[in-house]
Amino acid sequence: MAFQLAVCAEMVFTDMPFIERVERIHAKGLCVEMWDWSNKDLVQLAATGATFTSMTGYLRGTLTTAHGIEELLSTAKLSIEASRHFGNLNLNLHGTGLGEGGLPVEPVDEVTEAMWHSARETLQQIAELGEQEGVNFVLENLNLDVDHPGVPFARAHDTLALVSHVNNPHLKMNLDLYHAQIGEGNLISLIEQSLPWIGEIQIADVPGRCEPGTGEINY
Repeated sequence: MAFQLAVCAEMVFTDMPFIERVERIHAKGLCVEMWDWSNKDLVQLAATGATFTSMTGYLRGTLTTAHGIEELLSTAKLSIEASRHFGNLNLNLHGTGLGEGGLPVEPVDEVTEAMWHSARETLQQIAELGEQEGVNFVLENLNLDVDHPGVPFARAHDTLALVSHVNNPHLKMNLDLYHAQIGEGNLISLIEQSLPWIGEIQIADVPGRCEPGTGEINY
């Protein structure tokens, strides 16, 4: 399985305008990840010649409520159209919509079986949308203890359960090892279990979400 090496432009060179961050990363021969596309000049970013590997695949919504599902699917369609500027890249999803500081817009204290059922059905629709449009979605795990309390389906084992249930190549896992180390640990076993379903891996060290090799993870 081959992966492209990319740098998240949201996290580096933060004293520079976003377009200059992209140009700096591209000049180093690396691909680029970005998050929210709706506040960026997509034509200008595409003109840099950089290869983008991932961007957020929705603007609002949830996996479990009627209104949230409608918002998720409608803004996923907008994200697909936005992604056409960059060719074939992953469209990233979360267990629910995130707001200021990465906190959930609709926090959840307990995930019920009914919510699991709704999430599976919603992600089935997302995968079918990806198949129809020729794009790939990925579902990212997050940590609850430090950065994203209240996000449902946040653990890597949750995203693995959902993605493997849908079992469609247009929906894969975005396995974030920084988040997984905080919430679950046992990373080698987690990677081995998840490997058939992985579409993207993100790395940073713990604590601090800093460069690999600066913390407790033995990269």
